[in-house]
Amino acid sequence: MVVALIVALVMKTFLVQVFMIPSGSMEQTIQIGDRVLVDKLTPWFGSEPERGEVVVFKDPGGWLEGAPGPSADGPVLRGAKQVLTFVGLLPSDNEQDLIKRVIGVGGDTVECCDEQGRVSLNGKPLDEPYLAPGNPPSRQPFKVEVPQGRLWVMGDHRDVSADSRFHMGNPGQGTIPVSDVVGRAFMIAWPPGRVHQLEVPVSLSSVARAPAGGGTAPGSAGGGPVPEEPPLVMGVLGILPLIGRRAGRDRL
Repeated sequence: MVVALIVALVMKTFLVQVFMIPSGSMEQTIQIGDRVLVDKLTPWFGSEPERGEVVVFKDPGGWLEGAPGPSADGPVLRGAKQVLTFVGLLPSDNEQDLIKRVIGVGGDTVECCDEQGRVSLNGKPLDEPYLAPGNPPSRQPFKVEVPQGRLWVMGDHRDVSADSRFHMGNPGQGTIPVSDVVGRAFMIAWPPGRVHQLEVPVSLSSVARAPAGGGTAPGSAGGGPVPEEPPLVMGVLGILPLIGRRAGRDRL
């Protein structure tokens, strides 16, 4: 059991982590209740998120206002939860993570909307087949030049996603720091009928990078109140049963 907990902790910290999706902001790509595998290893080697990738990131400030706070548990239950949280089997009350798709990286200009209502990236209109049915690319006009070291992120269910568009009054004009990215979601691992790899759309990956520079450009985002989004629930891969079965074989 100790070995299993140590391995689970190492995996959660450095390799792969499982997050449960609590909201519909990424539908239909990722649905409520899905478990996604998040690659936490490549950022350790300097890899930065690319356009089209789905990333999990820490709340850069104010994105999760209204999310549930710490629960009032007794000392025994609270202690047990702290142990499970430490190894990644339960979410922390202080964990404030979100999941969105990267639309623009440092130096990119992201704008909406053109005459056909599309989002443009560096002047090129985007084909976005991943959008939830019935959703326009955006109901709020905006234009922003993404500063170096930051990302412009949007949900696939644009009508309910409190993404970069709704936080343009914050520092960074709605962009998030690359340093806040926890990892890249690369696969839906549960439920069984939805297991598949999360692909990077060609329409985003094929857009030429903008020349190095940076700085924000004026922008605006209107619309109604910002939807509240609960933080993701995190965990680790089902490694405890695997280690238990391995130990059983060793004893035979």
